[in-house]
Amino acid sequence: MMSKKSIRFFNDREVRAVWDEEHSKWWFSATDIVRAINDEDDYVKAGNYWRWLKKKFLGDGIQLVSVTHDFKFEAPDGKQRFADALDAACVQTLAKHYPNNRASAFLDWFTYSDNTIDGQSQKKAYTLFESGLLDSLKPGTIKALQQIHAYLFGGLYDFAGKIRTKTISKGNTLFCLAEYLQQNLKTIEQMPETTFDEIVDKYVEMNVAHPFMEGNGRSTRIWLDLIFKKRLGLCVDWSKIGKRDYLDAMIASQTDSTKIRSLLKQALTDKINDRETFMKGIDYSYYYEQEG
Repeated sequence: MMSKKSIRFFNDREVRAVWDEEHSKWWFSATDIVRAINDEDDYVKAGNYWRWLKKKFLGDGIQLVSVTHDFKFEAPDGKQRFADALDAACVQTLAKHYPNNRASAFLDWFTYSDNTIDGQSQKKAYTLFESGLLDSLKPGTIKALQQIHAYLFGGLYDFAGKIRTKTISKGNTLFCLAEYLQQNLKTIEQMPETTFDEIVDKYVEMNVAHPFMEGNGRSTRIWLDLIFKKRLGLCVDWSKIGKRDYLDAMIASQTDSTKIRSLLKQALTDKINDRETFMKGIDYSYYYEQEG
């Protein structure tokens, strides 16, 4: 049963997984793992390499005991097809016995990424769909944004849900000075949000304000979707917006929001209550924040 899906990214290569409710564990696409380790663009080549690996391991007496065909993944033609999947133990066995040293970095990432603050926060984000919190929030308010941030980062940062009192910057971008932040947030909260353009304007201003010490983007994207859902009956399918395009558009939005408007408009969907769309959105939202 595929009740949950997840996408994580290793060096900008997606590694898809599905949740096995019966056995309470994730199963990872074998072809995706090969593509990530080999940095391979071609799904067919990655699939062929995976089949060769299976035969090689069998001949070498290496047991990949947890290979299953019980789960479907989206094929390059867009159709859902059954494909080989590995559980976490099997992924580690594969990486440790890979025919070259390219798998060492992948193994480090796979083993430790879930133990980072971002990894723990992402697990919290997945549970938002069933938590009931999103339905209780008043979209477009500062309080709603604080509650989202507190949910994502509670127990991970001592400032979870708290408006920052220090001035921060990122790269060449200086965010709203701390002494003006509270008043600025009140002004943003009062901005209209009845049309697509008004909602994007509000989102852009909130990004410029950057009210938290960390975790602004991840919290504010969920906040934006809440506004779209309430006002327009739509939400963003974040998987339709590439990482580089999104980051470049948000940097440009400080002076010109044309690009971010275009990206958001073409990614809107009416699947506002669809679990897969929400989960996929969380995966991409956290991917945007990864270094590199």
